[in-house]
Amino acid sequence: MPPIQGLQNASKAYARVPDSGGPIVESKTGELGTHLLLLLAAIIWGSTWAAGRFLSYGTDGNSSATLEPATSAWLRYVFAVLVFFIWYLANRSRGVFRFIPPDAESWRLSIWLGIFGTMCYQLFFMHGMSWTAAGDASLIVSLNPVFTVLLAAPMLDQKITGRMSLGLIIGITGVLVVVGWSPNSDIPFNHRLIGDLMILMAALSWATTTNLTKILLSRKSDVSPLEIVVWYSFIGWVLLTPWMFFEIWSSGIPTPSYSEWATVAYLGVISTVLAYVLFAKGIEVIGPTAASSYVFLVPVFGVIGGWALLGENIGASMIVGFILIVVGVGEVQKQSERVLNG
Repeated sequence: MPPIQGLQNASKAYARVPDSGGPIVESKTGELGTHLLLLLAAIIWGSTWAAGRFLSYGTDGNSSATLEPATSAWLRYVFAVLVFFIWYLANRSRGVFRFIPPDAESWRLSIWLGIFGTMCYQLFFMHGMSWTAAGDASLIVSLNPVFTVLLAAPMLDQKITGRMSLGLIIGITGVLVVVGWSPNSDIPFNHRLIGDLMILMAALSWATTTNLTKILLSRKSDVSPLEIVVWYSFIGWVLLTPWMFFEIWSSGIPTPSYSEWATVAYLGVISTVLAYVLFAKGIEVIGPTAASSYVFLVPVFGVIGGWALLGENIGASMIVGFILIVVGVGEVQKQSERVLNG
């Protein structure tokens, strides 16, 4: 996805996209359609957890995955980068975006973004999904905005207050509830623990990506969030290549099924590209604050997707954990806004 993780913070920057055609439009015209498109984006991003579990593990012990984690991620970005490149060629005369960074500093930050936002995130995500349930992971990773604010202290010199620390404790408590009392007890606890820790590392990777994006946007006024996504998608895809070759050298050339190919294409084209565009367009019409509220629906659809597509269980611990995580994230973000606004 872009991982939706961190979009609450990144969404404010979307208002600056050069090809948006002007300032944010807050009129009622088309608002209903826009809300439906944002809902669709949340559903798409929520479904990526079940898709990731399917590619990494299979549907059950009798139907295992044929693609290794890094290979799945690499193929996903083959589709994504190809779509971005076709989009770039189709709109090159209009100057919608630049396919590669224009200067040394943009390259340097984009390489770091490719490392954390694509390579590290995808490796932790795909490996994590081979060990834990899709619903559990979608709830755990929603703690990402808390990590974003905490990492902003060393990366952006942002102050950490006592209320932020309280929010962190509440959010982590929610994660512990999900991990310790998951209804998906058919997966051994030690397996789920390994997977959940990897998903937390994925959240940390994306939190780093969010702050690096803020740094690049603050230093380069002519750079848009769309360009940044394209740049680190391409660079991250290149960085995933050695991991993919190592897996093929270790396990042989895979023979994916039609459903696996379709899932990879879905993640690359629909989740990575289309959902991003829907979200960006939503911000143009209803503004970043209203649009970012749909991000909180993603874990809900992640749990529903795991239940509907993979037969995972839904239990009270998920509801309690989700509420605690949302309360913790909300408190951290509220205090962060107060610090930033003086």
